[in-house]
Amino acid sequence: MHIALTLLAIAASVVAVTALAERIRFSAPLLLMLVGIVVSYVPWIHEPALNTNIVLIGFLPPLLYAAAIRSSIIDFRTNWRSIAYLSVLLVIVTAFGVGLITWLILPVPFALAFAFGAVVAPPDAVAATTIARRVGLPRRLITILEGESLLNDATAITCVRVGLIALATQVTALDVAAGFAIAALGGAVVGFAIAWVATQVRKRITQPVFDTAISFMVPWAAYLPAEEIRWGEFHGSGVIAVVVAGLILGHKSPIIQSGLSRLSERVNWTTIQFLLENTVFLLIGLQARQIVLNLGRSDLSAARIAGFCIAVLLGVMAIRMLWTIGGRFGLLPRDSRYRSQRLPWSHAIVVGWAGLRGVVTLATALLIPAEVENRDVLVFGAMIVVAGTLLIQGLSLPGLVRRLGLRGPDPRSDALQAATVLQTASNAALAELDTITDADPDVVQRVRDRIAARPEALWERLGSDDETPSEEYRRLRLETIHAERAEVLRIRSTGTVDHDVIEEVLGSLDIEESMLTLVNERADLLDEGGPVEVPLVDEGPCDDLQAASPDTPPLSEVCEDCVREGTRTVHLRMCLTCGNVGCCDSSVGQHATRHFRRTGHPVMRSFEPDETWRWCYLHQRLG
Repeated sequence: MHIALTLLAIAASVVAVTALAERIRFSAPLLLMLVGIVVSYVPWIHEPALNTNIVLIGFLPPLLYAAAIRSSIIDFRTNWRSIAYLSVLLVIVTAFGVGLITWLILPVPFALAFAFGAVVAPPDAVAATTIARRVGLPRRLITILEGESLLNDATAITCVRVGLIALATQVTALDVAAGFAIAALGGAVVGFAIAWVATQVRKRITQPVFDTAISFMVPWAAYLPAEEIRWGEFHGSGVIAVVVAGLILGHKSPIIQSGLSRLSERVNWTTIQFLLENTVFLLIGLQARQIVLNLGRSDLSAARIAGFCIAVLLGVMAIRMLWTIGGRFGLLPRDSRYRSQRLPWSHAIVVGWAGLRGVVTLATALLIPAEVENRDVLVFGAMIVVAGTLLIQGLSLPGLVRRLGLRGPDPRSDALQAATVLQTASNAALAELDTITDADPDVVQRVRDRIAARPEALWERLGSDDETPSEEYRRLRLETIHAERAEVLRIRSTGTVDHDVIEEVLGSLDIEESMLTLVNERADLLDEGGPVEVPLVDEGPCDDLQAASPDTPPLSEVCEDCVREGTRTVHLRMCLTCGNVGCCDSSVGQHATRHFRRTGHPVMRSFEPDETWRWCYLHQRLG
């Protein structure tokens, strides 16, 4: 009963504190840790002990897997140099740097000091990216921070093990190299193997419940065998195994899973990730009182302990800043997709300052054997690093981002890019539909209208202040869904229809409502001012886009065809050959497309304020 009540209290606290953080626009991890520290000093509350196995086996695999399946292998490959620079080299440099600081201040052997340096080396990207997404960091920086967090724990845990092994016995450089090789190769092999097995099984499963249940097994199916791979005292890396399996399965999910299975898995893993990643920060705070009490057994003076903690905290922050700023020119190579040769100073500063530590730091600190002298001081130092980085860097990161003038991805630019992708996909679908000759023409036309409606809804969201036809449709459909649900519930209350039938009907209404609601939430983001950034594409040059004159004068300020025909205008576009102004395909007349079909003029541009994007009808190319 006590355990059940404890779990219930933790879950309720996580939900309540996170909701409060959202309401006051404060960092949820930071607020949870502060609440945990305060609660740990309440006399009648017995805080749960944070066990290393609970974190490294219970929390770490599912958290890594939840992040990995949402990550992109393409982005990971694009940013591999940045990720390796931060998650491998920086962790090792930090371990040596903090180890040297520790060795100079505390009476401990360098092997133990190095192990402690590895303990505080890996940042926790959950805390950093939570703040980053709230304040609006550029998407690439978030990708780098998340990619770093997928691998830096593996490097840190391996370094901790190397330090602890060196504390007990002699190790050579060859032993250390072999330890890292076993960790990396062993983890990668197991990750590939588990991903292959899961892929073969999931290809043959059609039930979303079974598919989601299998996905719950994958993190531990990858983590545990990898940790059992041994060479002497060294282990394979379960972290790498989970990350590899998650990246592969996330990349292949559109092929091996049905849409309903992906929807079910996404919802379930989002809930699990929310509970776990917020619980760990609450647990960090709850350890504060016990760690301070244990510190009382130390023979070192308070001044020396305080100096050690301050030096380590400043050390981990300074080393990361120097590493990212000093290595700015090597951090990001030329990237054709982003057209960027160098990481800007502002980006390097933010990446360096986003080194917030988290639960892995405290969990690996508990790996230090209890019989080691000054263990309590080291654990307390790890606690100070976690709390200090969350407080100092966590509170100042939003202000730093605003001061440097960094902005997150423009939702309108994203909508433009999504419209382009969906338009191209819809054109392929319409071409496939043209090859079908044995279908009912009325049914074919219904399918054609449904395919065309999706990109039209995205195009019309740009530059329109009034309610567009698609928005009007969503509003009316939501109102009618509510009426349908009310009638289904009335029928259910009569008891004349089987429960399974009622649930099936309600489920179909819920799926449609969720899709409409999601679209509405994204549309609400498209109201900020300023010009719409045109996304870059790597499809090669388009001669028509390059030849189109940007100085073509418009023939009018409105769609004259809409005025003449008495139809509603939606999102104006102008032909760059003759200056004709027409409406987009969401309008009844579809006059911009009709103008292209009548004249063959290939390129138009948006005629809406703050929009400079152009579209080639011939090559279906955005420019």
